[in-house]
Amino acid sequence: MQLTTLDLVDYRSYQQLSLALEPGITVFVGRNGQGKTNIVEALWYLATLSSHRVPHDAALVHRGSSTAVIRAGFQRAGRPLQVDLEITPGRSNRARVQGQNLPRLRDLLGHVRAVLFAPEDLGLVKADPEGRRRFLDELLFLIAPRFASVKADYDRVLKQRSNLLKQMRSMRRGGHGRSVGGLDPEDSARSTLVVWDQQLARFGAELLRARIHLVNRLRPHVGYSYLRVATDEGADDALDLPPADRGAVSSPADIVYRSAVLDHLNAPEGSLPSVHELHDALLTLLEQRHDDEIDRGVTLVGPHRDDMEIRLHDFPAKGYASHGESWSLALALRLGSYDLLRLEEGDLGDGEPILILDDVFSELDVHRRERLGRIIAPATQVLITTANDSDIPASLHGEIRLVDVTLGEAVPRKDGISESSSW
Repeated sequence: MQLTTLDLVDYRSYQQLSLALEPGITVFVGRNGQGKTNIVEALWYLATLSSHRVPHDAALVHRGSSTAVIRAGFQRAGRPLQVDLEITPGRSNRARVQGQNLPRLRDLLGHVRAVLFAPEDLGLVKADPEGRRRFLDELLFLIAPRFASVKADYDRVLKQRSNLLKQMRSMRRGGHGRSVGGLDPEDSARSTLVVWDQQLARFGAELLRARIHLVNRLRPHVGYSYLRVATDEGADDALDLPPADRGAVSSPADIVYRSAVLDHLNAPEGSLPSVHELHDALLTLLEQRHDDEIDRGVTLVGPHRDDMEIRLHDFPAKGYASHGESWSLALALRLGSYDLLRLEEGDLGDGEPILILDDVFSELDVHRRERLGRIIAPATQVLITTANDSDIPASLHGEIRLVDVTLGEAVPRKDGISESSSW
């Protein structure tokens, strides 16, 4: 798909901004703090309903305003698509597609497809599992939006169950409760816990299987993409292999889904247990951990505790990979996601996403920068932010449109790249 227009009203540093965009490569150039990332963040928010920089919406609204508005026009599968979003912190955000109000905000997921690589993605390799779970879920919702509802149901049950465990911990530590229908409070709580176990296993098994299936599909693309960003030979256009051939390529990079449920099933790597098998295993583990969970007041088993392990040369990349290798792995995760959408999801109607590179060239050494440029050059639409023209790799051949960004304004440049560029 392609972004054709983007209008922002009271979004971050922009009281009002209107941009017309074209296919190919567009580079937003400006000093730090001028608002380059705000532009691509708005597009990413439409795709994922979240920011890659902040966890809460309040920071997205221009100071002194109560609501921010993002309006975007696209071409998808040869047809125009209009998406509007109102962000109002403290209240429910509202979205429209083709002028029609959506009953639920998450119904917007799947309409806008984008893949974003940013400096924060180094945390996918080096930080805690939470970011890797979020990475998987964002990609999953782009491919199969219905799983956003499954995840919402799982999170709702998880919250209720965890609250109950905290209450049971208080009872165990000497708290007193009143009888319910003649039942001892602890007995009543345990009966309720069994009900929440069943609900958590139901939604958890469905989410767990979807994540496992996604990782299995993503693995060959990530391994292959690592070779492309880590070696000059791999970045050659002639080695742009089709999906069916990528699994046979030997790569030092790999990803594996880790879950206590899979361990309980003794499931081989790359296998895909049924929802029924995962449900029964998860339910068994929940029942086995009841005492530990009550002691700690938290739910200890389920997709919210899982991880996507990133490996390099058969070692966990976290703590093993060098800084440069970690960057290549982070790039491989995003480029692998891009290829999965581009090459395997076209049956859903123009599967190729918009590729966003947010201030990453300055973080890469010159070799990785040039390789990345060679890889992304054929993409239908790429949006790049950078503080300096000179960071744009020479390997990005062809026509590039530059947009100069200063606080509150983004103006297309007419005279091309400055003389300070390395071109």
